[in-house]
Amino acid sequence: MKDLRRRFDRFCLKHRTSGIRNLMLVLAIGNLAVYVLTRIDPSQVVYSYLCFSRSAILHGQIWRLFTYVLTYLAESGTGYYMFLALVTLLCYSQFGKILEESWGTLRFNLYYLTGVLMTDIVALIIGYGASAGALNLSLFLAVATIAPEARVLLMFFIPIKFKYMALVYLALTALNVVRYLLSFGFLSFAWLMPLVPLANYFLFFGSGISVLFPPSWRAHTPHRPRPKPTAGWASSYQSRTGERPYRHKCTVCGRTDTEYPNLEFRYCSKCNGYYCYCIDHINNHVHIQ
Repeated sequence: MKDLRRRFDRFCLKHRTSGIRNLMLVLAIGNLAVYVLTRIDPSQVVYSYLCFSRSAILHGQIWRLFTYVLTYLAESGTGYYMFLALVTLLCYSQFGKILEESWGTLRFNLYYLTGVLMTDIVALIIGYGASAGALNLSLFLAVATIAPEARVLLMFFIPIKFKYMALVYLALTALNVVRYLLSFGFLSFAWLMPLVPLANYFLFFGSGISVLFPPSWRAHTPHRPRPKPTAGWASSYQSRTGERPYRHKCTVCGRTDTEYPNLEFRYCSKCNGYYCYCIDHINNHVHIQ
């Protein structure tokens, strides 16, 4: 699993700029456009063709698996609730920008797309309507994991750390689960819907959520100091070709840290790959592309 995660990280890093840039801003503009069209047209034709509908999807209207993320603002109603939804949508666009700058465009796109697909699968199985509200709200948790000590202005004037906002999100998720249980019962499995974005978060972060909790709450493993290697650690070993094992070997001259224990070695950041060079050739070699 760790090897698969490392490969995924390398793939996202290699294609960092691929995908839809400013995805949350694009979704915010799309939500605003759908809201305006919905208010102009009393019959709400646009909304009826974009919202999530299990029966319509099973009859071939597969675009609804993705377009329901554009109906978040239209479903908020009018007045105060619409204004609140608009403010939160602007906040989500800022959080998406933070994640995109930290992860890269591709990784954030995959994070959001995976959340959408997981929501689709659960909604189709249990027969409950899908909404982007819980998925958008989970961006709090993702940003808080990356920058737990950063501050945000709650209600535009109350400074609060992201890690505390994330704890509020976890509490609200728990309350939503209880609300679904009381309203629909356990066997309806509607209570799974608030947990889907949380599952998507764990898929990408794993145990990274531990940074949100005090150090005393975290599980500690006993620290075992690594043994320091001696200078002659490979003096009694050699390969079939007679070469002794080494940790570093210069790509140009072939000298190793075993044969020259006092020689410094560096890795070139401009070469395409992990190429090691001694101190004499780190600034004097042809970059490998």
